[in-house]
Amino acid sequence: MFDRHRLTLPVLFGALLFAVVAGGAAGAGHRSASSSPTLLFGGLGGGSGSTVGPGGDLYVTDTVAGKIVRIDPASGEASTYADCLPRQIVGLGGAMDVAFLGHTAYAIVTLVDAQLGGTAVDGLYRIDGPHTCTVVADIGAWAIAHPPCCFDFFVLSGVQYAMEPYRHGFLVTDGHHNRVLQVGLDGSVSEFRAFGDIVPTGLALHGKTVYMAEAGPVPHLPENGKIVSFDENSSSVSEVAVGGRLLVDVEFGRGRTLFALAQGHFTPGHDPGSPADPNTGQLLEVDGHGGFSVVADGLNQPTSLELIGTTAYVVTLGGQIWKIDDVADPPYGNA
Repeated sequence: MFDRHRLTLPVLFGALLFAVVAGGAAGAGHRSASSSPTLLFGGLGGGSGSTVGPGGDLYVTDTVAGKIVRIDPASGEASTYADCLPRQIVGLGGAMDVAFLGHTAYAIVTLVDAQLGGTAVDGLYRIDGPHTCTVVADIGAWAIAHPPCCFDFFVLSGVQYAMEPYRHGFLVTDGHHNRVLQVGLDGSVSEFRAFGDIVPTGLALHGKTVYMAEAGPVPHLPENGKIVSFDENSSSVSEVAVGGRLLVDVEFGRGRTLFALAQGHFTPGHDPGSPADPNTGQLLEVDGHGGFSVVADGLNQPTSLELIGTTAYVVTLGGQIWKIDDVADPPYGNA
């Protein structure tokens, strides 16, 4: 994925599927089977991040088209919410994630700056209207001015992956610089938490506690695929669950049930940045004993996850949204 020790610029440019690829988890236990995934929508150029908006619809970034698409979670009816974001320019990056503060949508965009031949800003964008986006914070410029300490890297502006609302701004993961940033609506950027070579990806919050998915370095072994938790008032990081291959997202369901999305089995010997094996993605549930149980498997190239009631919605790299009903066990669901 974003393994800074082995990845090279030619590999980066050549790996068109890069980090948001197929998933799976080795060693995870199985629980009662959920409904089979059903296709809700399949018309995006390329899928990445997602969120549930204030009206209950799904909002998904289309990295290829530079759009945010709104999708009715019941019918799958889709419409363009905004088409003003920078498009992907090297087969990866672009609009990676979307989130709301109140009724205003924001997106993070990465790998579109001059270093990679682009002319746009790697940063936080505010959606002002269907055709108007405003740069709020230049995360790439801040990353170049404040490089991470004590290891080699080559994308100076970093690779921002996911965002989560936090204290009137956002927390943003950087999977290449291995840190979480705090980004304010005033344009401020600061380092919230720095890590070793763990490849931070998805985020979720509960109160003041941050939950984060770790993909782990190449070859993305299951013992390196973790959900961890931490907060700003403590330097400690707690392991919540271990055993997912190339984890890319974490989300809460009903009753604080915690779910994770695994990209999948990475074949040893493949170049860093190459896709994981097709159709090996898994939706996982944290089992409360330090591991995961499998809710659904066979997912093809999952990138992000949302939970509405007892239904999971999985976005894929190929631009599809899959619906998985009854993902929660009693008393929070019917599975």
